[in-house]
Amino acid sequence: MRRGLPENIRFGRETCCDLAQAERREWFISNGVGGYAAGTIAGTLTRRYHGLLIAPVKKPLGRYLVFAKADATLTDGRRAWPLFSNRWVGGAVEPAGHLNIESFRLEGRMPVWTFAFDGIRVETRVWMEHGGNTTYVAYRLLLGPSDGLRLDIDILVNARDYHGNTEPGDFDPFIEADRDILRVAFRDDINLYFRATGGSFEAKRVWIENFDLPAERERGLPDNDNNLCVGNAHLSLKGGEWTGVTLSLDDDSPVDLETSMLRFLSRDVDLLKLAKKRSPVKCAPWWIDSLILASDSFLFARPVKGLADGESVIAGYPWFGDWGRDTMIALPGLTLATGRHADALKILETFARFVDKGMLPNRFPGDGETAEYNSVDASLWYILAWRAYIEATDDRGSLESALPLLREIIEWYGKGTRYGIGMDESDGLLRSGEPGIQLTWMDVKIGDRVVTPRTGKAVEVNALWFNALNTIVEFSGLTGASPEPYRKLADRARSGFQRFINSENGGLYDVIDGPEGNDPAIRPNQIFAVSLPFSPLDRGAQAGVVRLCGRELLTSYGLRSLSPSHPDYRPYYTGGVIERDSAYHQGTVWAWLLGHYAMAEFRVTGNPVESQARFEPIRDHLFDAGLGTVSEIFDGSPPHHPRGCPAQAWSVACILEAWWKLERAKGVSAPGDSVLLGSQNVDSRHGRRL
Repeated sequence: MRRGLPENIRFGRETCCDLAQAERREWFISNGVGGYAAGTIAGTLTRRYHGLLIAPVKKPLGRYLVFAKADATLTDGRRAWPLFSNRWVGGAVEPAGHLNIESFRLEGRMPVWTFAFDGIRVETRVWMEHGGNTTYVAYRLLLGPSDGLRLDIDILVNARDYHGNTEPGDFDPFIEADRDILRVAFRDDINLYFRATGGSFEAKRVWIENFDLPAERERGLPDNDNNLCVGNAHLSLKGGEWTGVTLSLDDDSPVDLETSMLRFLSRDVDLLKLAKKRSPVKCAPWWIDSLILASDSFLFARPVKGLADGESVIAGYPWFGDWGRDTMIALPGLTLATGRHADALKILETFARFVDKGMLPNRFPGDGETAEYNSVDASLWYILAWRAYIEATDDRGSLESALPLLREIIEWYGKGTRYGIGMDESDGLLRSGEPGIQLTWMDVKIGDRVVTPRTGKAVEVNALWFNALNTIVEFSGLTGASPEPYRKLADRARSGFQRFINSENGGLYDVIDGPEGNDPAIRPNQIFAVSLPFSPLDRGAQAGVVRLCGRELLTSYGLRSLSPSHPDYRPYYTGGVIERDSAYHQGTVWAWLLGHYAMAEFRVTGNPVESQARFEPIRDHLFDAGLGTVSEIFDGSPPHHPRGCPAQAWSVACILEAWWKLERAKGVSAPGDSVLLGSQNVDSRHGRRL
C-alpha cells in the first residue's frame, strides 16, 4: 500500500495476457459531475459504454462518448511494441498489446498498467479531474534506454449518445493541431482540447471501423462501433519523467501531469481519512476501504432550481442515471457510512424539490423532461434516509425544516395518491397497483406486460410503511410535536401486518389481497420486515423469515429474487433483452439484499461476527467484473456469474452500511440495544433494533 491507498486488487501476466480473463475485468473512474471513464484490463473496447471520457454534454446526465481511445505504440526507431489491443468484427484481435502487460493494479481507484518487453518496462495510468470533464493518460519509463524511445499515440474520438453506435461519417468535426495542442470541434458545440505533455500533435482524419463489442452482443444489442482518429501524439519517453495526453472539454490551459495525479490520489486518501474520522471504528480491512472509494464514484453534482449545489446518485455504471428509489436506499451507505454527512443532506434537499402528491420520482428527470412517479416505495425510503441522517448527525435544524414535507408524504399515502396507492382503513396497510404500471422495485415491463405486477398489498411496501410511521413518531418527539396520530397509525399497521404471516412455510406472503388472493411465492421482499429499524413481527416470526430466506434464497452474493422451487424460476440472466428482462426478478440474485439479510440474521441470532462473515465472498468478488466495486446482479444458480451493471450503487452501499453496523454491534451488549438518536429507548411494541 502506498500513500495510504489500497493496492490489493492487482493481476499478473496469468490474467493480463489471457484475453478472456483480462476482458471480463473492468475499471471505472468518475469525475463527480456525471462523467466517467471505463475499460478493460486488456485495453479492448467490449462495450459501447467504454471510453476515456463519457461526458455529460447535455446537462445534467445527457452523456456522450467523446474520447474513445488513446492507442499508444512504443518505438525506438527500429522496433515497435503496441501498448494497446483492439478487437475487430470477425473475431480478430490486432494488435495483441495485452500480451505485453506484465501487471495491472488499482492504486486506490486509479488503474495502473505495467508493460514489459525486451528489457523495457513502461507504466501507464489513467485518471480524471474531480469536478470537471478532463481525462489524463500518462506514461513513464521504469526501465530501459535513457533516450531514443518515443510514443506514437492515435487519438480516437466520437460524438454519440453513450447508449448508441456510430457509423462512419456520422460526424465531421473541425480538427486543428498546433504543436502541443489538438482542437476538435463539433457542430453541437462539443469542443475537445487535447494537450500533449512531452511532445506534439499531428492532425489526422481517419475513420477506424468495425470495432467488435462482444459484451453488447451477449446482451442482444448492436455489437459494433466506429471511431474517428483525429490526430497522432508524438511523445518522448525518458526515464522517470511523466509524459502523456490530456483531454478537456473546458479549456486548453497547460497541465502538470504529476500534480494532477497526486491531486487525484490525495483526494482518495482524504476520503478514507474522513470515513475513519467520522466512524467509531477506526480500522477496517482493505476491501472496505475499496468500497468507501467506490462509493464516491456514484455521487455527483446535480444543480436544480433553488439549489445550485444539489447532489444525486448515479444508480450504476455504465448505463444507469439517477433514480429516486435507488438513491434513497443507497444514501446511508454511500454518505453516512463514509462520513459524508453534508452530501447526504444535499441529496435529501435536492429530492425534496421533486416530491409531488407525496411521491418521489422513480426516474429523476433530465433537462426538459417530466418526472416519472411510478414508485410506491421511493417516498418511504426517503423518510428512512432522513432517519439515518438524523441518527448520524442529530441535525435538529434540518429536521425541523423537513418534517412538514415528511408528514405530507404520510398524509398523501393515508388518503390516497397516484396509481391506486393508499391506506386501507380496514387494516391500516398500504395497497397499490393499476393495470400496466410497475410500482415496486421488481419493476420490469416488457411492452405492455408488467412481469411482476404485485398489485395489492406488497410485503416490503408495508414494512416500509410501518417504519415510516414509527420514524415520524420519533421525529415528532424530537421536535416537540405530538406523536400520537402517527403512533395510532403505526399500531394499526403492525396489527394488520400479521396478515402476511404464512403458517405453511414459516415466512411471509409476498402480496396479500391481490387480484388472485394472497401470493405465497417465496421472494426476498419479506426480509425487510426484519432488517429495517422497526419490525412489525415478534421474535419467532422474525426467525421464521430469516430461516426461510436462508434456505430458499441466500447465495454467496445476495438473495435470489424467487425461490428455485417456484415454476417461474429462471436460473440464469442471459440472452437478449426480453430473455434477460424475464429473468431479472424471477430468480436472479441481487447483491444489495445481502446487506439486509445480514442485518436480519444478526437481529435474530445476536451474533454480528457470523453475520459479517456473509460478506467474505463480496471481498473476493472485488477482483472480478467491476474491479473494486460490486455488481448489480448475479445468476441465480451456481457459479453465480456476475451480470448487469458491473458497478451498482445500492450493491456497494447496502453492504458497506451493514458491515459498519455489524462492526459497531460487536461493542454493543445485545442486538436489541438501540443506537438511534442517542437518548431514545427501545419500544418493545414496535421492535426497534440496532
